[in-house]
Amino acid sequence: MLRILVLLLLSLPLAAALPSSQEALALTFPEAQLVRREHILSEPQADRVKALSQGDLAGRWIVAYEARRSGRLVGVGFFDTHRVRTLNETLLVAISPVGRILRVEAVAFREPAEYMANEAWTKQFDGRALDAQLSLRGSIHPLSGATLTAHAMTDAARRCLALHRVLYGEAK
Repeated sequence: MLRILVLLLLSLPLAAALPSSQEALALTFPEAQLVRREHILSEPQADRVKALSQGDLAGRWIVAYEARRSGRLVGVGFFDTHRVRTLNETLLVAISPVGRILRVEAVAFREPAEYMANEAWTKQFDGRALDAQLSLRGSIHPLSGATLTAHAMTDAARRCLALHRVLYGEAK
């Protein structure tokens, strides 16, 4: 019986340990001073985010983490929590001052581990701006066996880029 239990446990997929929110920010913005900023979007701002992202917005209260080195803004991090299939995922979407993705990092994933995107797949977001190519019909490759995860992550990236554009200005 014990042998069967051990074999069963060994056959289960091991989920990679996810970084905490603070660890993800520190990995993304090493040696930066982080300042939490709360924003309340006006109705026109919220409408602009929805139009730019071509998606929905959970609410108008937004928290951004501004990263600065020597007083200079080096990026902004947004935590986006959304439903994947039936459960939630939370991503850190870090964006450069000019409106390009620096990093997408999962900090919480409640779906089964086999539906989670791996690091190699999420790297394709690096350097992307908010444009028509930032989609699964554009230059983002599908995620085999985890289509809903791919859609959710792509939507979150678009939403955070739209928030950045509205709150921090148009990309240069």
